[in-house]
Amino acid sequence: MASNAFAGLLNSSADRHSLLDDAQGIVAGSMLAVLGVSLLSGAGLLAGGTAGLAFLAHYATGLGFGLCFFVVNLPFYYLAFRRLGAAFTIKTFAAIALTSVLSEFISGFISMAHVDPIAGALFGGLVIGAGMLALFRHRASLGGIGILALYIQDRFGWRAGFVQLGFDGVILALSFFVASPFIIACSVLGTLVLNLTIAINHRKDRYIAM
Repeated sequence: MASNAFAGLLNSSADRHSLLDDAQGIVAGSMLAVLGVSLLSGAGLLAGGTAGLAFLAHYATGLGFGLCFFVVNLPFYYLAFRRLGAAFTIKTFAAIALTSVLSEFISGFISMAHVDPIAGALFGGLVIGAGMLALFRHRASLGGIGILALYIQDRFGWRAGFVQLGFDGVILALSFFVASPFIIACSVLGTLVLNLTIAINHRKDRYIAM
C-alpha cells in the first residue's frame, strides 16, 4: 500500500505533473529567481512586480529583501485562492517563502562584488524570467502581480508577460524617488528582458500540463 502511494508521487503524464515534478519545479524556479535578484541587487537595480515593491522597501528602509518580498505578497493570497484555487495558492506560497528565505542567506554563499548595471539587467532579467517560467509551468508564481497576470491571461486570454509589463511600468516610475535615471533605465531594460522572456515562452496552448 505504501509503495503504491509512493509510486503515485512519482507518476506523471503528458498532461499532469506528479507531486515530485511540482516540488522540483518550485525549488528550481525559486533558486533561479533568487540568483536573478542577486544579479539585480549587485548592480543596484530594481525590478517590477512585487519584487520591485520589495526592492523599493529594501532600499528605503534597509530591511532585508527577503522579508520585504514576503510581506508585500501577503495581500495577494486571497485573490490567488478565490480565482486560481487552493493548489495554486499553496504552491505559490511555497515558492514565495522559499525565495524569501534563500534571498536572506544567498549572500553568505555567493558574493556579487561588482555587477555592471547593463549586464545585471540582461542576465538578471533573463534568469528571473526563466525561474518564473518554471513556476508558471507548475501552476505557481512569485505572487502579487504574477498572480494577477496569470488570472487575466486565464480569464481574458491576454499574455501574462505583457500584462505584467504594464504594471511594472507603473512600479518602475516610482523608482525615481530612490534611484538615478541611469539605474532606472537599466532596471527598465531588465524588466523588458524578464517580461519578454515570459511573453514569448509561456503560452497556455503550447504547454498543457497541470
